[in-house]
Amino acid sequence: MKKGMTADTPTRRTVLTTGVAVAGAAAGAVALTACGTDSGSSGSSGGAAPAPAPSGTTVAALADIPVGQCKSVQVNGQQAIVARPTETTAACFSAICTHQGCTVNPDGGKLSCPCHGSVFNALTGAVEKGPASTPLPSIPVKVDGSNVVTA
Repeated sequence: MKKGMTADTPTRRTVLTTGVAVAGAAAGAVALTACGTDSGSSGSSGGAAPAPAPSGTTVAALADIPVGQCKSVQVNGQQAIVARPTETTAACFSAICTHQGCTVNPDGGKLSCPCHGSVFNALTGAVEKGPASTPLPSIPVKVDGSNVVTA
């Protein structure tokens, strides 16, 4: 043993090994945290409905949404999907996937999550394929003349 060292004094090797282990654990924690943050494109608390817009706020022109189709819109500054199930009705949902918070994309009569493959019904917001297990949160809307507006 070198002069000044005791049985409890860590060696250079112990310090370096411990430092590498701590750095590796920290990097792993950062990677896991990045996978689960709510930053708009991914998040652990995905699916929250946008804050309510004042009643009567125009979401889309009814003529811009073919019957049986949907389109991406903004509701109160947040991503949403507005659909037209019938000639005289409309439905609206948060565009934030309820699995990990990615933004879903209209794909025919479906809404597809590009992050993990969840698929939702574009007219009802219901889950058609996981890993998401809960439907997209509904946003209350109604048809008012030629527009879809918040209810």
